[in-house]
Amino acid sequence: MDAHEVNRARAKLALFVADVFASIPRKDQRAKSDCYLRGLMMDGRRKSIQAMASRLPDGNEQNLQQFVNQSTWDPVPVRRRIAERLVPQIGPDAWAVDDVSFPKDGRMSVGVAHQYCGALGKQANCQVAVSVHAVSDRASCPLNWRLFLPKEWAEDTTRRRRTGMPQDVGHREKWRLALDALDELAGWQLVPPVVVADAGYGQNADFRAALAEREIPYVVGIRGDLTVQPHDAQPAAPAFSGTGRPPVPRYRQPPVPVAGLAAAAGREAFQEVTWREGSRGPMTSRFLAIWVRPAGVRPRRLAQAAAVAEHGRWDGVLPQVRLLAEWADGEDKPTRFWLSDLPDDTPVADLVRLAKIRWRIEHDYRELKHGLGLDHFEGRSWNGWHHHATLVTAAHAFLTEQRLAPKADTPDSPSTRSSTPSRTC
Repeated sequence: MDAHEVNRARAKLALFVADVFASIPRKDQRAKSDCYLRGLMMDGRRKSIQAMASRLPDGNEQNLQQFVNQSTWDPVPVRRRIAERLVPQIGPDAWAVDDVSFPKDGRMSVGVAHQYCGALGKQANCQVAVSVHAVSDRASCPLNWRLFLPKEWAEDTTRRRRTGMPQDVGHREKWRLALDALDELAGWQLVPPVVVADAGYGQNADFRAALAEREIPYVVGIRGDLTVQPHDAQPAAPAFSGTGRPPVPRYRQPPVPVAGLAAAAGREAFQEVTWREGSRGPMTSRFLAIWVRPAGVRPRRLAQAAAVAEHGRWDGVLPQVRLLAEWADGEDKPTRFWLSDLPDDTPVADLVRLAKIRWRIEHDYRELKHGLGLDHFEGRSWNGWHHHATLVTAAHAFLTEQRLAPKADTPDSPSTRSSTPSRTC
């Protein structure tokens, strides 16, 4: 947005800030929120505090630095209010889980480490954050964030002290951070219709089991090497000799990789599905959906523990889920795979649309990083990073509301706060 567009939107922005930042008790801090959001939305290649302050007529670099880096305002109620506003407006078909990286120099920015950096496609010095987004084909918005802390930060008291990291915060795997974010959203009475994620999460049996335990349906990517038993495979136990423990029922045939199972069905078994209209026309490919039973040591142990907890015993049967495979034109074999525990009567076309809806999260990351400066933050502290990420999320939410809003304000305008938290299911 240029300066004129920002000025024209200032009245709407003031109402937005008054609602979303109502948890901040001080009026002057709410005014700095308004100023910071205008700085993020204005044109300009760099969205550091110094650069934004130089472009804003009321920009004061020292005040903004203090507001973001030193102030103790709590970003969680702000994120909650953003989520409560945006979920009903977007009407999400799914919530997408993903992570995003921020290349960094030095070693003192909170959470920075030499690790895989998706932004660069290689191992590099960077920060990584896990996010949950409400997504539909027409709009999307981040709802919650978790900063990933590598193991090296767990016992590094010097860097923890200098960045102001809370004592109770330590290393947690990214899939656990995603569940933490979902649990926090559930505490705000916001529940996803379905969770979608790439293979970085979907390949993890514990993540899938945790979603199932929470009764959250999923469509998650997996690699072709994930092994399964065919749906009609039956476990069997050898005859009991009468001494020792009775043998546990097991599948006697070895599991097979999903890539091989899908390829064995033959290309003629794959049906053509169009899932959305792209910039160059309909997006179409060929898909197969079949029932399978994820195998391997970890899925077996999780299934056994769940069965024993619920029934007191386990019959050896692995839970069934649906495998979705894509065999694209020009390929000599299936190349992409997903697992889903959506109901039996879910049409294949719906599975495909949900599997592919993650394109919206990439759209969000581009706007958050390149348009709104998510990765331009130059501070090092724990509070500073979370304040900046929350302010960028607020700017993104405001712009999303303007794109979705009707031409004229109505009594149900997004700027009118409901007396009860919004819910979705």
